[in-house]
This record gives sequence, structure tokens and C-alpha cells, in this order.
Amino acid sequence: MELSKIRDLPAGELRTKAVRLLEIIAEKESVLVAFSGGVDSSVLLAAAVEAAPGRVLAVTASSPIHPGFELKIARETAEALGAEHRVIKTTEMEEAVFTSNPTDRCYHCKKALFTEMTNLARSQGLGAVLEGSTVTDLSDFRPGERALAELGVLSPLRQADFTKPEVRALGKAVGLSVWDRPQAACLASRFPYGVEITAEALGKVERIEDGLRDLGFRQVRARYHGDLLRIELEKSDLETAARPETRDKIVQMARREGFRFVTLDLQGFRSGVFNP
Repeated sequence: MELSKIRDLPAGELRTKAVRLLEIIAEKESVLVAFSGGVDSSVLLAAAVEAAPGRVLAVTASSPIHPGFELKIARETAEALGAEHRVIKTTEMEEAVFTSNPTDRCYHCKKALFTEMTNLARSQGLGAVLEGSTVTDLSDFRPGERALAELGVLSPLRQADFTKPEVRALGKAVGLSVWDRPQAACLASRFPYGVEITAEALGKVERIEDGLRDLGFRQVRARYHGDLLRIELEKSDLETAARPETRDKIVQMARREGFRFVTLDLQGFRSGVFNP
């Protein structure tokens, strides 16, 4: 993957924000980047590598709530960026305060994860922990933000006033292969608040979503409602999914995972659908 330098971008608002991003990171001299392999954290990591070369550690969490294919993408992207990369196992599934799935589930998850990352950064002599939230994320219910504030984790993309579309534009401009990856969220977000999260149910959700991607759908969510599976796709994909041959394959997938009922949500994909 041939990457361009952020500083080499043509003059304009995007470059102005991108240079500001580099300046924010450079102030910290050395950083740990919370790295999922998604477009936001990948752009953040690319900027960190440019702003603080040789002083960047990318860290990816691995657990049943994170789809396996995302770890593969994270490894490939970190390698392409030339960043030191470490994978840590997280244990949120061992905590009842997480698996009981309260409305502030994300707070407890982020607090545990970023406490571990903060301790790791300190042990490695790194100046700050960075994560990839943007100003667009402020429009949704995000209890995890409280954990980031409590731990002093920084959000340079937000500090530089980046929206999600601008992050994608920057990723495309510098040549990141993940610049147009669909929105991603941990598998726990497929469960309505108050519904217990189990390893078995997470496995069902992950396999269904893998199967939907194998059928050619890019933006997918398999929402878990007990014995009912509710599938969200882009609105432009609903007609394809409803065709008899595709519909039958989806139903068969759901049956194999033990669901009695399977529905296609006519409203299409919505991020944070359980938050309102």
C-alpha cells in the first residue's frame, strides 16, 4: 500500500485540519493509539506515525465481542503503516456489570479497556493514550466518553474538528485501503439493553454477519432478540435481500443458529439503534 504524507496534501480545509491533527499528536512526543482497524483509528494511527515516528504503539483489543475478521484487518493495516502493533486480550465477558448489559455498558467496558491501555502506555514510557472519536460521535449516546475523560484519554481527531466524512476523505487522500470500510461497533451493540450478553449468543451474531458479508452485503447488523433475529442492511440492499434465493439463504443461516424467527428491518441500518 503506497501511502502519501499528510503534509503533502494540497492546500485546503482538509489539509489545514490534518496539519492541526499532526501538531496535536506531536505535542505528546510518544503515544499509544487504541487501534481497531476501522477508518477512524487507522487515520489516527497514520497521523501518529507521521507526527511521532518511532514513538507510536498501536494496541488492539481481542475478545468475543470483537469480530475475528477485524483483528486481521487491524494487523494488516498496522503493518502497512509501519507501526509497532500489539494485541491484548480483554476480559469484559467475565464481569457481570458488562454481561448484564445495562444502559451504561460501554462505560464499564471502556473504563476497563483504557485503564489497561493507560497502564501499558505508562510502563512503555509513552506520553499519552489516543483514541479515534470525531465530532460526529457527539451526536449519539456514548457513556464510554465518561471513562475516557476520567482516564485522560485524548481524542485528537475531535480536537482537530474532524467529522466522520472528513476522516474518510483524509484516509482516501493518503491512500489507506480501509478509508471506505463500513461503520463498525462491538458485537455487544447487537443486544437490546437489559438482554444478557453470552459467548454463545455473540458467536451466533458473528456467524450470521459473516454469512451476510459472504452474500455480498457490506453494512450489516444481526440484532439479537432472543429467538428472533432482526437483520439491518443498507436501504439500497433491502430489495436484493428480499429476493427468494437470497431470502432463503438468510433464513437457512438463521435456522442453523437456532433462531425461530428472522426479520428484515425495513428501516435499514441505523447506528446506535437501541440508544433512543
